[in-house]
Amino acid sequence: MISYRPFYNTLYKKGVTEYALIYKFGIPSNTIHRMKHGKPITTTTLDTLCGILECRVEDILEYIPPEDV
Repeated sequence: MISYRPFYNTLYKKGVTEYALIYKFGIPSNTIHRMKHGKPITTTTLDTLCGILECRVEDILEYIPPEDV
């Protein structure tokens, strides 16, 4: 299972809001919605978020093995 929990920690550390991602950086609100609900996003979106937040992929998502869910 993919978890976006690190994404929200990174947003907090960087002082960036979801509002800024949508209205300043042009991230579709549907993408934020998908992440909130644990749905998949594209690697292009991951690349864009890493660029905006100046972070690594591990700062946006983590893999949780099925036995740990």
